[in-house]
Parts: sequence; C-alpha cells; structure tokens
Amino acid sequence: MVSRISDQRPRQRPAAGQGAPEPGVFARGLQGIRAAQVRPELVLEEVPAPTRLAPHAVALSGEVVPSRVDDEDPIATGRFVVLHDPEGPEPWEGTWRAVTYAKAQMEPEVGHDPLAGQAGWSWLTDALDDAQLGWSAAAGTVTCVTSESFGALADREPTVELEIRASWTPVLTDGDEARELAAHLGAWGDLLCTLAGLPPLPDGVVALTGVRRDR
Repeated sequence: MVSRISDQRPRQRPAAGQGAPEPGVFARGLQGIRAAQVRPELVLEEVPAPTRLAPHAVALSGEVVPSRVDDEDPIATGRFVVLHDPEGPEPWEGTWRAVTYAKAQMEPEVGHDPLAGQAGWSWLTDALDDAQLGWSAAAGTVTCVTSESFGALADREPTVELEIRASWTPVLTDGDEARELAAHLGAWGDLLCTLAGLPPLPDGVVALTGVRRDR
C-alpha cells in the first residue's frame, strides 16, 4: 500500500529587492544541525551528502536505539538531508529543502488499516506544526508492506513495515537559520521516534546532543 501525499502551503518568498543569502548562510545552518538537541534514544551520525542535487548539502543517518547500546538492533531507521541552493529552484519555493525518509516495523494490524498512509503522513506534519516551524511545498509517499511466510517458513509471524519518504521547504528567518534548521531536524527525529512507538518526552526532560561527525 502506497499513499502519495502533497501539502500546499502559502508561498513565502523574499521581499522585493532582497538578494541571494550571504555566503555564510549555509555554514550557519550547518552549525545548528550539528549542535541539534535530540532525545537520547535517537542516535544521529553525519554521513556523506549527495553532491548533485544542490550546491550545498548535509546528510545525517538516524537510528532509534532505546538502550543506546551499540550492538542493539535499532527499532527505527532513517535519513535526513538538507539541501541549499541560493538560486531557489522553482519546485522548492525557496532556497532550502529537507529530503527525508523514516521506517520501522509496526504491529500486524497496521498492514490492514486503509488509513495507515494518512496516519503516517500526519505524524510528520504534526511534528513540524508542534515545533511551530515554517514549511511549505511538502510532498511524499507513505508505504506499508506486509510480509507473510509460507511452507517451511510458515511458523514465522507476519511483519509489517511502514516507510515515510518526504520532502519539504523549511521557511527560515534570516539570521536564525541555525536554530530553525536544528528544530526541523528535531521534528524529523520526533517522527522517527513516533514510528518506533516511543512515547513523547515528559515535560521538563532535557534532550541530549545526538549528532556524531563521520570521520
């Protein structure tokens, strides 16, 4: 089951006479992403970024590991990529683009739920809205795959995997790109943790720095 979804938000373009961002704008955004605060179960690592999609890019892989033990299998995985093109490609409706995916195994009954796609998409949009972030031109797919075993493998339980592939344009404030891009990363991290079945962090619990540099 694949659901293709797009969200159209009011376009927010630069004011008349405003030129391309200054050269250091991506560096500011990158600094914010690398210093992002995420919940402790989410392990992030900077990985090689795509080189042909935009002049500037950064990519992170993410895994939800409840105990944070290195040899424990993650219960959800994904990737978060931020692209920046000062020329502002028309489909983006801006100069930034977040390109992401997130996937996790779900309860078997999810595979028979016709609204699974809508629910998965709402987890993303709710995470962005709950963080009070500006975003536009969102698009993506939600795929739900059920695997059943037969014959000699018939004793295996059916498995259901939900995967969300989504992209959107962060609408950022000049000079505040670091904080806002970190918040977009945090919203995607919340989505990944929701897929993993983790409850929201209680009020007053402080998240930890989760980005590890790839060396």
